Amino acid sequence: MKTFHTDKAPAAIGPYVQAKQAGEFLFASGQVPLSPETGEVLGTTIREQTQQVLNNIKAILAEAGTDFDHVVKTTCFLSDMNDFVPFNEVYATAFKEEFPARSAVEVARLPKDVKVEIEVIAYLK
Repeated sequence: MKTFHTDKAPAAIGPYVQAKQAGEFLFASGQVPLSPETGEVLGTTIREQTQQVLNNIKAILAEAGTDFDHVVKTTCFLSDMNDFVPFNEVYATAFKEEFPARSAVEVARLPKDVKVEIEVIAYLK
């Protein structure tokens, strides 16, 4: 197994790593809309926060030598399912090819009271 870390995404705020490779798969920890530089929440709307989450994921994928085209599964956590449509509009922009498999659920609360968290699994070959 191999661990990945980049300064272009927020540092872990707990006992976990940004991403871990196991075999031919990369498992990236859930990302919330934090600034990599300050650790502060960026954006107040679901659109702004989703874009920042995708930026953070893109940086982690790049560190592992891959991109969104190799993501096979995402799990998306929303603090309010009423944000589903605008979330989807921004989320869809990350993928050029086919969309990955996905789960999207509403949760009671997310770290730092953000609106969205996304975790990904990518195929590295």
